[in-house]
Amino acid sequence: MAGPYRPPEALYPFQSHWLELEGGIRLHYLDEGPRDAPVLLMLHGNPTWSFYYRDLVLALRDRYRCIVPDHVGCGLSDKPDDADYDYHLARRIADVGALVEATIGPEAPLSLVVHDWGGMIGFGWAAQRPERIRRCVILNTAAFPMPEDKRFPFALWLGGRTPVGALLIRSLNAFSGMAARVAFKKPVSAEVRAGYTGPYDSWDHRIATLRFVQDIPLKPGDRGWDIVSGTADRLEAFTKTPALLAWGLKDFVFDETFYREFQRRLPQAERHPLPDCGHYVLEDGGADLRGVIADFLDRHADGPDPHHDFGHAG
Repeated sequence: MAGPYRPPEALYPFQSHWLELEGGIRLHYLDEGPRDAPVLLMLHGNPTWSFYYRDLVLALRDRYRCIVPDHVGCGLSDKPDDADYDYHLARRIADVGALVEATIGPEAPLSLVVHDWGGMIGFGWAAQRPERIRRCVILNTAAFPMPEDKRFPFALWLGGRTPVGALLIRSLNAFSGMAARVAFKKPVSAEVRAGYTGPYDSWDHRIATLRFVQDIPLKPGDRGWDIVSGTADRLEAFTKTPALLAWGLKDFVFDETFYREFQRRLPQAERHPLPDCGHYVLEDGGADLRGVIADFLDRHADGPDPHHDFGHAG
């Protein structure tokens, strides 16, 4: 009998670490790089996992400590059913808090690297403690409600709002499978595509890919709306924090409307649009984008003054 999925070592040459969360659920994460180096917390979205950051970790782990979790239900983490885990934004944020405390402690500074749902989760956590955030690398994501000029994509509506869509995701791996085809705009190998779909190899193992889509809050009263809108209101706390917006402009979900909204909310952010790249911007951007990210992080090695007024004290 085959064991749990794991990519070939040539693609994913990392040691696995595990954090036991409430209820005995195991969160898988990478912890690569010197323990005394500046910390980068890399947060993925749906339906990706730490595999998405593999090449960026390899490029940075010589001088940064890269902590990269797989959200529960994703990647190599446990995939419990609904009776044992609440697949909701609030729990995702709490899980990140537990990981940060377990790995670097309750006060140590860090920098965020976020993509897709990772933006809402990461900024949802960071907005409560902006003084800890030294730099932000923001990749095709959101930390605010959907912009007014963006129409909710039909594929997300079908998957998250209809029984037929839910059945397609759980029975046929439709969400991960579709993403592994349309989220790239440049050729990738069959092994890389398999790396994205491999963890979601059964009905039970696809629960998170469905619950993430179902958890998208679109209007006041939706579960998670208060978290999303509250995080958006607190983004002004990061207007003095060095930030990089690296954006694949061919993303059909997090398109230019989200890119413009981040520019409006974080006007100090450096901008690096990639007209020929899609949602999986790290894959499409390749070594050139990794170089841009490394240069940004190195140039802002000290981050903001941790004693400046973030506008929320007292």
